[in-house]
Amino acid sequence: MLEVLREAARIIEMGQKAALATIISTTGSTPGKEGAKMLVRADGSTVGTVGGGCTEADIWRISMEVMAAGTAMRKSFRLTAATVAETGLLCGGEFEVYIEPIGAPSVIILGGGHIATALVKVLSTLDWRITVIDDRSDFAHPERFPLADEVLCRPFEECLEGVCVTANSCIVVVTRGHQHDELALSRALETSAGYIGLIGSRGKIGAIVKNLRESGVSTANLERVRAPMGIPIGSRTPEEIAISICAELIGLHRGEVDRHHNQGNSSKRALTSPTD
Repeated sequence: MLEVLREAARIIEMGQKAALATIISTTGSTPGKEGAKMLVRADGSTVGTVGGGCTEADIWRISMEVMAAGTAMRKSFRLTAATVAETGLLCGGEFEVYIEPIGAPSVIILGGGHIATALVKVLSTLDWRITVIDDRSDFAHPERFPLADEVLCRPFEECLEGVCVTANSCIVVVTRGHQHDELALSRALETSAGYIGLIGSRGKIGAIVKNLRESGVSTANLERVRAPMGIPIGSRTPEEIAISICAELIGLHRGEVDRHHNQGNSSKRALTSPTD
């Protein structure tokens, strides 16, 4: 059990995700006892056991679903005579398993202007890990972002060096201008982030995509970018834009928003960033 809990803590610390299955009640003879735990990682590998056999395979499958949906589930299993005959397990009781997702997404905001300050306020209510990066010391300052977990001041050329980015990470590009957006986006596309979003007008987005494609970035990689990012709610102010972006991130986390789509199909409107 200690190994399972240590791995769960590591996954949370690294900004990854998994599902934790725990037997919460048993009746009769069951292969797994109360408190038994199994951790299922995003790649399908496991740590620990809840008893083995076909029921553990079922729990693994449900854990993968829980991980994708981000919603916990309780499931009861009854070991019938047929189950005993099929698996060879000398037991015939019932048990209940609670399966919960662990590992909240991490959000890395590239740019420390008005959108970023509003976005951090909204994200802080979700208990997600937040990192803000800007190349200006006056903007990349902990006092400006007291609710962020980490604030870094560094050039956008090396903005993500040493930053933990996983498939459970979301990178939001909201710098102060076209040139910085393009540079920050190019660095984001070098990572394995599960979400990469860019703010701006369709004209700006088209120009940036064109430049990156001409510089050698593949079409498949560019199609990872959600641009303009955010749920279309007619946003105008930084606070409204922050809410629309957070809504999209939540939808992605809960499996209600498709990860894969290109710029042309992402939205019917373009968000124009206020001057930072």
